[in-house]
Amino acid sequence: MAAKSHDRAPSRRALLGLDALNFFLADVRDGLGPYLAIYLIAVRGPEQGWNEATVGLVMSIAGIVGLLAQTPAGAFIDRGRHKPAIVIASAAAVTLSCLALPFIGNFYLVVGTQSVAAIAGAIFPPALAAITLGLVGPKMFSKRIGRNEAFNHLGNAASAAIAGATAYFFGPIVVFWLMAVLAVFSIGAMLMVPEKEIDDDLARGLEEAVDDEKPSGLKALLQNRHLMLFALLCAIFHLSNAAMLPSVGQLLTRVVGKEQATSLIAICIVAAQCVMVPMAIIVGAKVDAWGRKPIFLLAFGVLALRGALYVVSDNPFWLVAVQALDGVGAGIFGALFPIVVADLTRGTGRFNVSQGAVATVQGVGASISTSLAGVIIVTAGYSAAFVTLATIAAVGLILYLFAMPETRGYVPPTDGARQRPVPSARMA
Repeated sequence: MAAKSHDRAPSRRALLGLDALNFFLADVRDGLGPYLAIYLIAVRGPEQGWNEATVGLVMSIAGIVGLLAQTPAGAFIDRGRHKPAIVIASAAAVTLSCLALPFIGNFYLVVGTQSVAAIAGAIFPPALAAITLGLVGPKMFSKRIGRNEAFNHLGNAASAAIAGATAYFFGPIVVFWLMAVLAVFSIGAMLMVPEKEIDDDLARGLEEAVDDEKPSGLKALLQNRHLMLFALLCAIFHLSNAAMLPSVGQLLTRVVGKEQATSLIAICIVAAQCVMVPMAIIVGAKVDAWGRKPIFLLAFGVLALRGALYVVSDNPFWLVAVQALDGVGAGIFGALFPIVVADLTRGTGRFNVSQGAVATVQGVGASISTSLAGVIIVTAGYSAAFVTLATIAAVGLILYLFAMPETRGYVPPTDGARQRPVPSARMA
């Protein structure tokens, strides 16, 4: 077996392309997100059969379809030798699915388009992480992931600002055309990254060149109890977090009317993304020194606080200010997720399929979140929904504190070996 070199020297063009890809793909990778709820409620409305519950059902169905695609997507990226082409095809699929929405009104067709977007969107997280690992290698991976997340959040902030400003004049439909423009730019950014500079073995977490069986996400997950626990914690995080922003968007629609709702939700997104940028940079720069666990605990704590603060007032300025806390919680989660998975799978060649398996489990939480919040809002009101979401986050914090180890220096299990953190890493 030939050892893989960890010292990578990607070209300046490749690194700039990776920056641009994370910037322009930021909005495309998430699909319509909270804008879907605003569009269906504010533009289509109850007269066409759309309310908080039906919108939540659409988002939950699409979420379930997307989560079922997560593990196959990770396995596909592990085996794929043409990752830039995969990213380009996925970006085109998401955009076409969203552009079709203004021309259809049937519930099942809306579900179908959003499900296609969810399947294609499942490709992006493992693909971007794999391309990054294949370009820079494991030694620089943590720092580079922080930079990726910073550019991702800058892209989200910029697109949300543009959407908010233009929606004020042209209405919620403007987000569909903005997505098409961003997709074109993201394809151009992907073409800047030379495929020959991506080491496909390093990209899947292998430190040695080996010929082995096709990776199994389920096997990789079940063989590592800490990876299973991390998957559960990710599910809890998203069970709390996923419904918060759409619920705030729906509340704003009720409070200020549909004319201002899209612009205000865009302001919410910009506020959070502006906080996420420095958070991602700090996480990338300090995670190797501070460790993963204390930073992740902060993410859970801020998420619980955010849910509780929404209950204080329905004043639009207060809701926007509280939403800025998403920049801390979600910003930390986005930067740490691939780092912790890389810790737990180092040297196994199961990095991307494990990302997919964990993302599948976390997707269960996210897909249930929107339906859970929608039902609670309809039956008990917005305050009850936000308190429920905050309580779920508090449960996740306690579980992470007492059950999850520090993963810096973790030794993944091999051939049934017991997994454990390296003692020296715990004392570093």
